[in-house]
Amino acid sequence: MSELETNDWIVINNIIYDIYTIKNIEEMQRKFLEHLMSIVEYDAGDFCLASKESVAGIDSVVAYGYDGRDVIKYDDLDYSRDIMYSGRSLVYRESDIMSEKKRMNTDYYKLFYETNNFHYSIQLILGYEGQFMGVVTLYRLKGKPDFDYYDIFVLDILKDHMSYSLNQRRSIQNDISALTDVEGFIQKYSLTKRESEVLMHILSRQDNVIISEELSISLNTLKKHERNIYQKCNVSSRMQLFKLVSSYQ
Repeated sequence: MSELETNDWIVINNIIYDIYTIKNIEEMQRKFLEHLMSIVEYDAGDFCLASKESVAGIDSVVAYGYDGRDVIKYDDLDYSRDIMYSGRSLVYRESDIMSEKKRMNTDYYKLFYETNNFHYSIQLILGYEGQFMGVVTLYRLKGKPDFDYYDIFVLDILKDHMSYSLNQRRSIQNDISALTDVEGFIQKYSLTKRESEVLMHILSRQDNVIISEELSISLNTLKKHERNIYQKCNVSSRMQLFKLVSSYQ
C-alpha cells in the first residue's frame, strides 16, 4: 500500500474542512466527489443520502462522471443492501463481499454496472448511532484495476467526519420540521414578509449566494435582512438562530 504524501494530507484536510463548513448539502456532496478525484482514482461516482421516506432507501443523488439516474432505480437489486443499511460506517470494495463470477451474474451488475460500463467499485457507507446516513460509491470502468488498500485507507479517514456531519444536518432539519407554529415565531419576533422568507432559507442551511439568487435580491440586501432578523431575535449568528428556532414551542 502506498503511503500518503504531504499533498494527499492537504487534500484530506481540505475535504474535512468542506464537510463541516459548506452549508448547502448538495454543494457539499458535489465538492466531496470532486476533491476525492485528487487522491482516489475513479471514473464515476455518486453520493446518495438516506431517504426521508424509508428506513432502507436512498435519495438526493449527486453524481460525478455520469448522470446517476439509475442508482435509486436499481437500489432494490443491490446485493450489498444488508451491509449498506446496517447503520454502521465502513468502507469496502464490491470485490470483497462477493466473488467476481457471482457478482457479474447478478441482475444488479447486468442492469447497472454493465449499462454504465462499470466493473469495480468501492463504497463508503455512512452511519451514525445505528442509523443509515448515506453512501458514497466510486466506480472504475471495465479494463481498469480494482481499488486498493490505499483507497480504502483514504475513505476510512473521512467516514466518521462525514457521518457526524450528516447527522448534525439531519438533527437541525428535524428541529425545523418540529417547529409547527412558524407563524407564531414570525409574529413573536415581528418579522416582515421578506425577513420571513430569508429566515426559512437560512434554516435550510443555504449559503447567501443561493439565497440571494432564489429571492432575486443582492447580497448586500440579503445581509441587511439577515442583520435585521438577528437584531429582532437577539442573536448574533446563524447557529444561535437555529437554536432559538428549534427551542420555540
